Amino acid sequence: MKKIIASVLCFTMCAAMFAGCSSSDSTTTAAGSSDNGGTTASAEKSDPTTSEVQIGTGSIEINVYAMSDEVPGMIEEFFKRNPEYADKYTINATVSNNDNQAYETKLNAALTAGGDLAPDLYVAEADYILPYTQGEFADFAAPYSSFIDDVDGKIAAADIAKYTVELGTNKGGDLVALCYQCTGGAFIYRRSIAKDVFGSDDQATVEAAIGAGTQSWDKFFEAAEALKAKGYAIVSGLGDVWNVCEKAASTPWVVDGKLNIDPMRMEYLDIAKKLIDGDYTNKTDAWQEAWYADMKDQSERKVFGWYGPAWLINYVIAKQAVDEATGFGDYAVCVPNVGFWWGGSWLLANKAAIENADKKEVISKIVEWITLDCTENGLLYAWANGAISAAKDTVSSGTVMKMSDGSMDFLGGQNPFDIFVQATSYASAKCKCEYDSTLNGTWQEQVKQYAMGEKDKDAALNEFKDVAANAGLAID
Repeated sequence: MKKIIASVLCFTMCAAMFAGCSSSDSTTTAAGSSDNGGTTASAEKSDPTTSEVQIGTGSIEINVYAMSDEVPGMIEEFFKRNPEYADKYTINATVSNNDNQAYETKLNAALTAGGDLAPDLYVAEADYILPYTQGEFADFAAPYSSFIDDVDGKIAAADIAKYTVELGTNKGGDLVALCYQCTGGAFIYRRSIAKDVFGSDDQATVEAAIGAGTQSWDKFFEAAEALKAKGYAIVSGLGDVWNVCEKAASTPWVVDGKLNIDPMRMEYLDIAKKLIDGDYTNKTDAWQEAWYADMKDQSERKVFGWYGPAWLINYVIAKQAVDEATGFGDYAVCVPNVGFWWGGSWLLANKAAIENADKKEVISKIVEWITLDCTENGLLYAWANGAISAAKDTVSSGTVMKMSDGSMDFLGGQNPFDIFVQATSYASAKCKCEYDSTLNGTWQEQVKQYAMGEKDKDAALNEFKDVAANAGLAID
């Protein structure tokens, strides 16, 4: 997930989750009273990228590192539901956004330093999960089996998405991290544009138009031409398609120490060039003002759709299209032409913390409640049904998804959960490696320069390979 998402999620999601907290400026979060008698407070920091949050009033301290307020907010909810833990423990949460890898840098330093200030619980996103589960920092992560009973049985009962387990498993085969989200992707489209161009806003009509499930871009480009003829762009920018090509790859960037460019990622060169040459996009960059403007009809040419998981709807698009004039109720979801996934956050526990019986007690309860409890009392059910935040989000438990109603007014009453559950079948960890944070951004930039006519294909490939070589990879 793009590094800026941490900031986006922090501001859009956590206002609802943190009932006792509000942001007062870029460095400080106002304190508030918790329903359980504890206090959620913050300490002023000289570093504007970081804030400190305290939860609970107990004498035993648990250090939590996260890139947004999301997980601390979940822990606060756990304490509200279980006040005996709020009386026994105090959570010291360090929240730092990951712009320019700031969060990763702080987390790595804290893990390495150890001691009383070391993270007891920490969070890593999909873009950089592997160093903590299978790479340089994997030795810090405790196997879930060391602090949760019958992990395999609980994974089976909850029907946890396979790719989330794969990414959370270390090289020795031990599960050390689980994700609470499920981030299979769909095609998110405008109903009014579908009616104008394809004659209907029905899901089946749009799926036929874009070639849903074909794992091909042929029908997509036919649809792009039809949309262009009516004055629409099929997507906002190249980044919208990159998310599909990146995760639809069946092999990672590195195989046996050598740079490997998967055919799907190589195809992105041609897809991007065709999108630009055909004038099928508005040439925006993701997470920039023009991209957001396209979501709320504030650009000269309306955009038909976006590729993304449920979180893109809930926390990005819906924050732009806030009323009928800007598209509220005019969006819908269908199966994409190429299956993919995008994003997610994994929860890990420090081995050193699990060796402490008092810390182990609450860590086991918190982690299981967030990642494995598939009852109506668990975080996953509350998250999926909008009981904690106003949004109904897709979660990692297939069991919970089947129990939940994802109907959204924003989607004209559509329940997209079946589509997102189906999308999970395409999600695989095979596309991931420890070099993603370095190579993904470089590849996107080189492809963009090629697509925009700033360099030829060979030059783009050669510059990308130079970056890979400088990262220590062998180049064929």
